[in-house]
Amino acid sequence: MTIRITRRRALSGAAAVSAAAILPRSALGQEWKPTETVRIIVPAAPGGLTDVIGRLLAQHLQANWGQNAVVENRSGAGGTIGTLEAIRQKPDGHTVLVGNPGPNAIAFSIFRNLSYKPEQILPVSNVIRVPNIVSAHPSVPVKSIPELISYLKANPDKLTYGSSGIGQSPHLTAAWFLQLTGLKMTHAPFRGAGPALQAALAGDIQILFDNLFPTLPQVEDGKLTALCVTTAERTDRSPKIPTMRESAPELAPFDVSSWFGIFLPAGAPAPVVQALNSQVKLLCEREDAKKTFAAAGARADHGTPAQFASFIQNETKKFGGIIDKEGLKMDVN
Repeated sequence: MTIRITRRRALSGAAAVSAAAILPRSALGQEWKPTETVRIIVPAAPGGLTDVIGRLLAQHLQANWGQNAVVENRSGAGGTIGTLEAIRQKPDGHTVLVGNPGPNAIAFSIFRNLSYKPEQILPVSNVIRVPNIVSAHPSVPVKSIPELISYLKANPDKLTYGSSGIGQSPHLTAAWFLQLTGLKMTHAPFRGAGPALQAALAGDIQILFDNLFPTLPQVEDGKLTALCVTTAERTDRSPKIPTMRESAPELAPFDVSSWFGIFLPAGAPAPVVQALNSQVKLLCEREDAKKTFAAAGARADHGTPAQFASFIQNETKKFGGIIDKEGLKMDVN
């Protein structure tokens, strides 16, 4: 997922850290604090939301903890390279991982040769959730998910849908939709969201499953027709777009999002986990951070470590079921 404009917003204007946005340290009580530089490993290239969250957190921790906090971008292999780098470090709180569905939920089912296991990663808290979006080229005579279902029933195998790649969240969103409805479309996987979007705009594919950005601006310009968002709730960024689950009875369980959360290497002491969780909470409550999240169509989603661990388990199980039914298996390369 690449949202380069979001990173610029996050690092300037309302998203910049200011003294007024930070609570006094005395309000935090006697919590654990680092004694050396904190490494925040982002398993993605600069410019996407994973990177945005990492840099916001680094600024926040450096201001509140009084230690340097540096972001290290370790991209590649669907986020698994950076994740593996993080979990190899000492679990002393000085290495923090920013995670997302790819390396922290999907990878466990889809990769045959994954070199780490779920129990090696300790969930601390989620930060934000962002819906995926389903859209159609204007030439397709559908303006909603019910109309898409009716069209597919009458025209089996006629439509082609695009995604950012096999095994990515948008692809699995489409696979789950087709599994629940018993319908078929031809999948055209692309190497990233940008090429998939360009194919949709050109009419080379008829349906696009994508993260909310960069598709939503094209919808707002009338170049694509929004059919639904995929989270349980509508997005505040465009509340008129219905959810997938409200579109048909068979889609009632549907809830897919791109989420971005914070992890530590397994074995981190409880005071470290709690201190980092408390800082994530403060970050999510800051008004400048909320504005940055809202600009990307995201909602703050802080929770306890136990809540986040349960969420990750459910996400892993959900995506695992979709992947198994599709018969998807890949190698990390």
